[in-house]
Amino acid sequence: MEIDIDFAEILRHLILLGITFLLALPLALNREHSSDGAGLRTFPLVAIASCAFMLVGMSVYSGSDAEARVMYGIITGMGFIGGGSIIKTDSGASGTATAAGIWLTGAIGISVAYSRYEIAIVLSLVGFLIFQFSNLLKRS
Repeated sequence: MEIDIDFAEILRHLILLGITFLLALPLALNREHSSDGAGLRTFPLVAIASCAFMLVGMSVYSGSDAEARVMYGIITGMGFIGGGSIIKTDSGASGTATAAGIWLTGAIGISVAYSRYEIAIVLSLVGFLIFQFSNLLKRS
């Protein structure tokens, strides 16, 4: 069995995954410093995994229908992971912002996989700003 390794593709994928990591990092740092749940490990891993799944799907499957199914699976998985960060109590629910942030990092990863860096940058920036400054506007 012959193994064909394209080192240019390896470098390209490392760069894409690195970009994904860097764009997820501001969200991860904010969550790490403001909550006990998902943070510095979870957010980048979710973004990188989403990007990787999409890259594999784009290279293995042909056609937008197959890629859409891969994306659907990623979106569903992010919802499942995010759901695990929500805690319901008698006084309400907590962790919903973290869950939404996890979902957002999945979208960052997918955007980078499709080389839609402008979308990924906007998602990262807006997500960070919401996490950083929304407490100033919330009712106590």
